[in-house]
Amino acid sequence: MRLVQFHDEGSTDVRAAQVSNDGTMLDVIATDGGLYVLAMEAADSGRSLAEVIADKGVEETVDYEQVAAGGRMYPPMLHPDPAHTLVSGTGLTHLGSASTRSAMHEKTGGEEEELTDSMKMFKWGLEGGKPTDGAIGVEPEWFFKGDGSWLVRPGGDLELPEYAEDGGEEPEVAGVYVIGEGGAPFRVGFVLMNEFSDHVLERRNYLLLAHSKLRTSSIGPELLVGDLPESVEGTSRILRDGEVIWEKPFVRGEANMSHSIANLEHHHFKYTRFCRAGDVHVHCFGTATLSFADKVKVEPGDVFEISANGFGRPLINQVVRAGAASAHVRAL
Repeated sequence: MRLVQFHDEGSTDVRAAQVSNDGTMLDVIATDGGLYVLAMEAADSGRSLAEVIADKGVEETVDYEQVAAGGRMYPPMLHPDPAHTLVSGTGLTHLGSASTRSAMHEKTGGEEEELTDSMKMFKWGLEGGKPTDGAIGVEPEWFFKGDGSWLVRPGGDLELPEYAEDGGEEPEVAGVYVIGEGGAPFRVGFVLMNEFSDHVLERRNYLLLAHSKLRTSSIGPELLVGDLPESVEGTSRILRDGEVIWEKPFVRGEANMSHSIANLEHHHFKYTRFCRAGDVHVHCFGTATLSFADKVKVEPGDVFEISANGFGRPLINQVVRAGAASAHVRAL
């Protein structure tokens, strides 16, 4: 099942819909409040999301292309109050493509004291990121991306701040979660994510990673309900003036990761303050494919396009230059 959210022309009300099997139509679910309300009802009733949606029924069927072309898509999960959405992620979790996997293992083959901090983290993930028999694995790298106000709608603009040294795409898969009334986290599904970051700043010193991640990002347009395939194959590309200037395949899913999804989820939700009833979490699982690694310099006006099997329509966003922000603080 793939789900989307959108609004009608002349309205901002959130409507939730299921994508038809052929990907051309949207069956609008008969509910108010969008997917958030449906997910919370499922979490608090002990039923599956599919059961809740089936009980609601279909209100009408609309043309998907008209909705998307009209710029009417929303992120597939929205909390009514953006401050109650936490956007975060993990890094150093992917093995990379088959062509680079052996090289990465060679880099972790030396004595640990000879490795960089990043390679140590990667090695620890290789050795202990996929525990068995219910054991707890090693912690991954973790970072904060912002709250719900930092999430840009599919087709929306990713802002390149005036203080940024770079703005580069990161094609990822993210988990979307709600917290039930008892404080238990529930995974609603998986989405494509462009975890837009400043790689020049990060490269200058790894202690600047936290700053480099504080950028807008985008998810969607579709939410995949159910298990994530063991291997997800996709393509990330950049267009400039309508022409592709960079394109590369990527792989996601546990078959291509040094950590299991369950391990990444455990080390996020083990923090009880992240389990506040009613909240939404968008947690991205990392990438190993960046145009920055191929020395591509993104410019305002460039368009990112991220697509993957099983996720329907691609996630498309344009880079725009944001105006200068005042950071002057006055005493009261």
